[in-house]
Amino acid sequence: MNRKKLRKSIIKFIRLRRQYLDRIITVIGGLRRSEQIFMVLMAIVIGNLGAFVAIGFREAIEFLESWFFFTDVFSLEAVRALPWWQRLFLPMLGGLLVGWIIHYYAQEVKGSGVPEVMEAVTTQSAVIRPRVIFSKFAAAALTIGSGGSAGREGPIVQIGSAIGSAIGQLLSVSAKRLRTFVACGAASGIAATFNAPIAGALFAVEVIIGDFAVTQFSPIVISSVVATVVSRHFIGDSPAFHVPEYHLVSPFEFFPYTVLGILSGLVAVLFILSLDRSRLIFSRLQIPPYLKPALGGLLVGIMALGFPEIYGVGYETTDALLGGANFGEFLLILIVVKVIATSLTIGSGGSGGIFAPSLFIGALLGAAVGVQANAFWPDVTADTGAYALVGMGAVVAGTTHAPISAILILFEITNDYLIIAPLMTSCIISLLLATYLKRESVYTMKLVRKGLKIFEGKDVNMLKGVRVKDVLNEDVEIISGNSTFTDLIRCMIRSHHQEYFVVDRQESLIGTISIEDLKQFLKDEAYLSSLVIAADIAHPPPVYLYLDDNLDLVMHHFGRFNVDELPVMKSRNNEKLVGSIRRKQVIDAYNREIFKWDLAGGMHSVVTAVSKERTIELAEGYSLMEVDPPDRFIGKSLRQLNVRARYGIEVILIRKAVLADDCLPNRPGAIPTPEYKIQHDDKLLVLGNKADIKTLIQKR
Repeated sequence: MNRKKLRKSIIKFIRLRRQYLDRIITVIGGLRRSEQIFMVLMAIVIGNLGAFVAIGFREAIEFLESWFFFTDVFSLEAVRALPWWQRLFLPMLGGLLVGWIIHYYAQEVKGSGVPEVMEAVTTQSAVIRPRVIFSKFAAAALTIGSGGSAGREGPIVQIGSAIGSAIGQLLSVSAKRLRTFVACGAASGIAATFNAPIAGALFAVEVIIGDFAVTQFSPIVISSVVATVVSRHFIGDSPAFHVPEYHLVSPFEFFPYTVLGILSGLVAVLFILSLDRSRLIFSRLQIPPYLKPALGGLLVGIMALGFPEIYGVGYETTDALLGGANFGEFLLILIVVKVIATSLTIGSGGSGGIFAPSLFIGALLGAAVGVQANAFWPDVTADTGAYALVGMGAVVAGTTHAPISAILILFEITNDYLIIAPLMTSCIISLLLATYLKRESVYTMKLVRKGLKIFEGKDVNMLKGVRVKDVLNEDVEIISGNSTFTDLIRCMIRSHHQEYFVVDRQESLIGTISIEDLKQFLKDEAYLSSLVIAADIAHPPPVYLYLDDNLDLVMHHFGRFNVDELPVMKSRNNEKLVGSIRRKQVIDAYNREIFKWDLAGGMHSVVTAVSKERTIELAEGYSLMEVDPPDRFIGKSLRQLNVRARYGIEVILIRKAVLADDCLPNRPGAIPTPEYKIQHDDKLLVLGNKADIKTLIQKR
């Protein structure tokens, strides 16, 4: 076949493909007229795809394990039989391949993947690039298959979420629907992995969406159930772990289970801090990024020479612990080794989850507590396997801050409610202690490092989503640097501006002159009129802003330099002045975002998050806080009080005890108009510098 015929055949194939695709989209578009039918059908599609990808991912890991470790079935015995140099360098080889995929194809596939999905849902309207499906599949399978200390649950959550997002983007659904599609994908992945449909659905709601008030819960449940049915058909109706029947032997056991909960909370915090520290260390290493996963793999290989149990997901060792195996004095050592190994794998940029390592660490810790309980009270305590099981849930609850998902996953694994009471006890204690010691979970810690502060599935710092170009003030007073002092005075008289921007002949900014600057020279006008030009008086601005900067950065600069207006340049490569931005514009933009969020039902998250004695950090030095109005405020209007001028803070919202005529629709809050009079039961949601808010509170 010559090239001309081949080209015609390819063009014909593409046209046919487009025609069929258009027909499919047309049919689906017809179904979209019925919201319920459309969402159910899409939930079934996503559930099926998520299940098949989860099964394929599992098979890919097993294939790579057999390929890397030269064995038909991966096991600790097979690993120990390998020469030491192979055990040392195999994780490094996998890291080399993973580093190439991440660096050159998709940066967002490194790590567990769950924080990236949370970020997409929160700040990117649930849009995830379709390439994540394939790149995460390959990178995570290589990381785990070559011996990296990571789990497969996080990757399958990200892959499933990417599938849901890709389908939603293909059908051009709304952001609200796309969010539900992503949750459906995450639920199907967890359900297919653990054979746990209820836990899959609740994991998606509790962790990915972050809000149990999600309006479309049914599609998430349907996807989870469909994925479970498909996975059971192909890999059998068996749970992820083989757990003997355990139950509470005596009410006295609640004492050792309480101790286990406390220890689990401490270990969970240690794990979170270790992962965070590892990411920071590797981010500061002055080596090419694509080599960092290989370095992490090499360090894991060194540790695995003495402790091969840390390879991969660790399900074999976890199963042994659940069955009552006794590892003796190695239990506590393995906890530390596994924490470090997982931190090295994930922190260096490897692709893998942290759910399975949390289960592994929890099983080790539970078994250690069980050994001691059996030694001191053999007649009234269960076998060590029961404590290993409860420890798994407790550590997961502490690391993920998702106790409901942890409890339900373990419940569906055992299919026995007799272990639920001690499981709930340890999980809740672990969660309370972990959140007290470390507010961020193992997932949100990574997001906080990037400046994202998520509450109920939303980024509390809404200023990060608004760009300078969105609120740019183009009405600025521009003066030539050659202008005389007399020209400056005339400009000041006729202009309403407080700040003047001095530019050169190329329209590049020289500096700024304020009204206050000019006033200092007015008494010497007779001497300066023929001697001084604008360029002589202008002083360089403390910082330059650019069109693509976000308002969080702008607010940071306003707080740092204590100015009210800053110049805006076109770009870092083009220093042409295009306008300015004022402090009041940033406050107004925040007000607009907060009320826009309220219309979507999101204001509840902010108002709930900001209670008395609790503060949300928005930028360095700036906070959102709820305060009681001072007694002298009662009965006075906001215009009379002039809070902005006197204290340097903005009143964002007035919270009222009960609904009133001036409240927002269906919400006990009022818009802070200048004529609004403060009442006794009001609470003020204020935004400003910490010191200014403190001054307001103290002057009661």
